Amino acid sequence: MFTGAIRKRESSSGKLLCPGCRRYVGRKRSWCSLCGHVLAEEAPPLELVLEDGTRVALTKTVTIGRAPSSSIRLSDPSVSRAHATILEPRGDQGPVLTDTGSAFGTWLNGQRVDGPAQLHDGASIVVGDSRLAVDRRRDSSEAGRTIFGGDGLSGAQVSVAAAKPRMQLPPGESRPSVRAGWALKRLEAAEADQRWVLRDLGGRAALRFGEVEAQLFRLIDGGRSLAELIEEAERRYGPTGITALAGLLAALADRDLLGGGRNSQRPRWRKRILTPRVFCMRSADALLRRVYARGGWRLFTRAGLATLATVATAGAAAFAALAVRNDATPFVVTGHLGLGAGVFILGRLLVVLLHELAHGSTLVAFGRSTRRCGVKFVLGFPYAFVDTSEALFEPRRRRIAVSGSGPAADLTVGGAFALACLLLPRGVAHDIAFQIALSAYVGALLNLNPLLERDGYHILVDWLRVPNLRRRARERLVSGRRDAGEAGTRAVAWYAAATIIWSLLTAGFVALLSLRYADELLRVAPQGVVWTALAGFWALVLLPVVAAVMAPVLRRVRRPRAMA
Repeated sequence: MFTGAIRKRESSSGKLLCPGCRRYVGRKRSWCSLCGHVLAEEAPPLELVLEDGTRVALTKTVTIGRAPSSSIRLSDPSVSRAHATILEPRGDQGPVLTDTGSAFGTWLNGQRVDGPAQLHDGASIVVGDSRLAVDRRRDSSEAGRTIFGGDGLSGAQVSVAAAKPRMQLPPGESRPSVRAGWALKRLEAAEADQRWVLRDLGGRAALRFGEVEAQLFRLIDGGRSLAELIEEAERRYGPTGITALAGLLAALADRDLLGGGRNSQRPRWRKRILTPRVFCMRSADALLRRVYARGGWRLFTRAGLATLATVATAGAAAFAALAVRNDATPFVVTGHLGLGAGVFILGRLLVVLLHELAHGSTLVAFGRSTRRCGVKFVLGFPYAFVDTSEALFEPRRRRIAVSGSGPAADLTVGGAFALACLLLPRGVAHDIAFQIALSAYVGALLNLNPLLERDGYHILVDWLRVPNLRRRARERLVSGRRDAGEAGTRAVAWYAAATIIWSLLTAGFVALLSLRYADELLRVAPQGVVWTALAGFWALVLLPVVAAVMAPVLRRVRRPRAMA
């Protein structure tokens, strides 16, 4: 009964939860690309792609081997006469791979096949020395499969500085190549003109570009000199191709994605101090998947999400009621300021941990991996983190969900402890619940700040479909142009509006703390300590606004003087 219920399409979200792996599947999908589970009566058939590009539909039983009677006959001597069999799809199960007593075994996704193995879109099969792929046909509007660049891609190397077009290198002396360790994916057509995403698998560098740049990217393999690349770009796309190639090479060089390795120049001492020290947990991704499979997926059902939304909404109202009733004081537990401040800090650590777990769990729900999880120290302060860069390969609505899951966790935790504080009698537990609720709401305000490159900014960028939104906003402030026909002008206006709204909300929150609790704090702490703490809160609100607005304005003022 429960399985039948979760197979129904959720009208509010338009998504389907796979009953096989409990992961989200895209809209109007009739099969699960993660586990191969068939979700509709007429699922598009999977195809077996041979090394020469031949595609064989897996709609009936297929035999693989060297025997003349095999459905797919391979001449590879390492393949047995009757090597493997792919059974036709039955019921809600897709095609199944079995080994038929081969000499060297059959391998699926790097694992030896010892029994029936379910095939799915993107699976890799190795029989002898032959590699086969499982795929389905995609139309031009769909997202493509992820393409990985391995160690064998590196050819002739070119330095990062020499790769930039402005260096005027002699023709034939450099052969640009993209260094190993990248992944390239075409997103769905709804991403408009920047459908391609290139990501550095060893770091956080990422690049978005269009179809022309994607075709040119395939040419940067170390087999062509810079002059030959320019000639080919001009032959294919004319002057536009040369401009696109120059921009692509410069972008790759700026992100250390060109051959020659990473920039080995030692950073300045200021940058070394500000660079976080990262400690990763190797088993964090496996732990997240285990927790998700053993019940964590229930939070991502319609009932689970509705429950979390109810707690967050009711908790916000409860926190407002606590402020009106003046039942508790920030940073104070049983009349002790030091104890309350310690509870607040511990609460922030707890909220940050749950915030990052929400990001990681959402990635798992979408079938992605968290490549790095752990703790980083910035200026000596510890922060938990989860690498969510794989979300770049997901559709826009899923990227928004991954970015929004962290602040949603903050609001849910804050709501839960606010409700607990409202229900508990005054005492130690009551005060502790209030401090944790406060720490959660402070975290939500920080993470939703559109002026910082945090969750709120990424949500806004994906919602407006305008990358590099902050840079464009700064350029508008510096230049002072208000051209209505300029691309992204409306998005910059929305960004400015979101900034003002966030600033007003945060200022109101801090003003409430200042006016409502100043007298209470002065009773338990010296006046200098209280006003220093409140000033710190105001600085937290105003400094991002000042930094975002004043820096471009100062550049705009200085520019005419420099020209004079």
